Amino acid sequence: MMQFIKETTVIPFMKFKTIVEILCLLGVIGSIVSISTKGLNWGLDFTGGIVIETKYTNPVSLDTVRKVYADHGVVGVTQHFGSPKDVVIRVAPKDGLKQQVVADKVMQAAKSIDKDARITRSEYVGPSVGAELVESGILAIVVSLIAILAYIAFRFEWRMATGAIISLAYDIIIVLGVFSFWQIEYDLTVLAAVLTVVGYSLNDKIVVFDRIRENATKLSRDLTMERLFDISLTQTLSRTIITSGTTLITVVSLLIFGGELIHGFALALTIGIIFGTFSSIYVASTWALLLKIERKNLIPMKIEKKEDDGVETMD
Repeated sequence: MMQFIKETTVIPFMKFKTIVEILCLLGVIGSIVSISTKGLNWGLDFTGGIVIETKYTNPVSLDTVRKVYADHGVVGVTQHFGSPKDVVIRVAPKDGLKQQVVADKVMQAAKSIDKDARITRSEYVGPSVGAELVESGILAIVVSLIAILAYIAFRFEWRMATGAIISLAYDIIIVLGVFSFWQIEYDLTVLAAVLTVVGYSLNDKIVVFDRIRENATKLSRDLTMERLFDISLTQTLSRTIITSGTTLITVVSLLIFGGELIHGFALALTIGIIFGTFSSIYVASTWALLLKIERKNLIPMKIEKKEDDGVETMD
């Protein structure tokens, strides 16, 4: 693997763990306050509403379509999908709003732009379906965190598992906080991005934890736990830079050039990857140390027994 850091270099990450943890906590608290006061700007996937897709014979400008739709009394989230000839509008639910009435107005507006335009899809999503999606989305996140907690506790150690879950919770809350503060629409694609962030961030933490456990059996017993963590984090930093960097290039490209339809998805991934990489280095390790993890907690019992018998010693 390409190395950006000399093998003899050890970056003192844990020296700044208290300051970083305080900053992260402030970010999390701010996000919780925003979510509690402003809430999330739920998309039609969750709130219900009317979705109408229209196909034009030639590419059309979204600005033109929005203006003509508004002139005909139809206001909603208007986006291209598939190609510049296809336009979808999502109209939020209102009292007395009828699907057929909206479809007729959209048809009239579309015909004024292109006489050969046609509606390819018209459907109503009820609010009860949206409520079920909200419950399912929350359940999916909670179940995934519980499963992750059990897996890491089994494979590594409960203090590491707790640190990983706390850092993953930070990742999720920060992403939701950004969407809440700026009232960016939260739909199913964003939920998919949040779950993707959980998996991606977890992978980073597993790599770091693996190296910490490996070094616990290899390095001198005279090392403090903070020094052991510093060495392990430094050794995995090159891998983190390569994987997170290449993924971030792709995601940022989607954010800039992907269009409005996947803007929320790309934004959630961008925030999640940046903060998730940061939390993998600091938050998970900091909490493991705060919970008083010791070297003996990381060394497999059979190796520890051999050392006690004098069969094997530390380098």
